[in-house]
Amino acid sequence: MAEGDRPVVVAEGKFLRFMKTGTWEYVSRRGVSGVVTIIAVTNDKKLLLVEQYRPAVESRVIELPAGLAGDGKYRHETLESAARRELLEETGYEASTMAYIGGGCASAGLTDELISMFLATGLNKTGPALGDGDEQITVHEVPVAELIPWLESQSVRGLLIDLKVYSALHFAK
Repeated sequence: MAEGDRPVVVAEGKFLRFMKTGTWEYVSRRGVSGVVTIIAVTNDKKLLLVEQYRPAVESRVIELPAGLAGDGKYRHETLESAARRELLEETGYEASTMAYIGGGCASAGLTDELISMFLATGLNKTGPALGDGDEQITVHEVPVAELIPWLESQSVRGLLIDLKVYSALHFAK
């Protein structure tokens, strides 16, 4: 594959496109302006994590609160607004401070998806964790000092751990 080859749509679904550039194949999201993930730390130093079933890996997964920006009725929202909305939807918490940490590739060999990471502090529980209507989310509030052993216990239970959770430990301290 030569740098500069033009991408071609091979197949298209409702939410994803299967793309090909030269001989390289990858997946691209349709109808979004970005992806956000949130490292949310409570005032008493607990990291908010969500657990939900993910069909692609046929397992429940422990993850940071996260979601899509600019999709559907939120077409014109900023990444920070999406992070605030997703935090509230998935955990029932609002943040007084939502600071952009950085962004990067999710899986550069598989998708063109870029994730923007935010650190949420000054949290206030304002409601239940409802998800977006299709999600069945369990919220976990894990003391930062106990995160690694807690993750190991979840893994023993058969849950998968999203790797971004481990990077969150650096920012949560």
